[in-house]
Amino acid sequence: MTIAKDMMVNDGIRAREIRVIGGSGEQIGVKSKADALRLAEEANLDLVLVSPNANPPVARIMDYGKFRFDQQKREREARKNQKVVNVKEVRLSPTIDEHDFQTKLRNAQKFLENGDKVKASIRFKGRAITHKDIGRKVLDRLASELKELSTIETYPKMDGRSMFLMLAPKTEK
Repeated sequence: MTIAKDMMVNDGIRAREIRVIGGSGEQIGVKSKADALRLAEEANLDLVLVSPNANPPVARIMDYGKFRFDQQKREREARKNQKVVNVKEVRLSPTIDEHDFQTKLRNAQKFLENGDKVKASIRFKGRAITHKDIGRKVLDRLASELKELSTIETYPKMDGRSMFLMLAPKTEK
């Protein structure tokens, strides 16, 4: 259940009639705003508008401070558990030599093992753009060498004078 950060509480509620839900989740019924505020005050809790678009609006009697604290705690936990995926780039050329290719391959391998995505790019200079097939072969070779560690996310495609290939690390289940 997603709840807006700026919920209307106690005197901030503008509706005249409200459907009230008690502190333990029981339905109290439709009450005037003054009666609902009095009930919340007697229970030493807050009146929080949970569904402002309903007809009549729905408010719940709860401890708003504790509710906000729990909500913030859940958000912190969610942020802590999420994994940030970085995209690392490996730049190749269509006329790359064997040793240079192996170096770039090791770098890409290291990035994939760390859980990062790899963007392999080839920049065509001058008249080399007429031989796109050579660049595609280099990217295909890189992808085939890394097929145990990665899956191809985006197949080789041209973008201006460059050709790109995206590799994502394989996830173990």
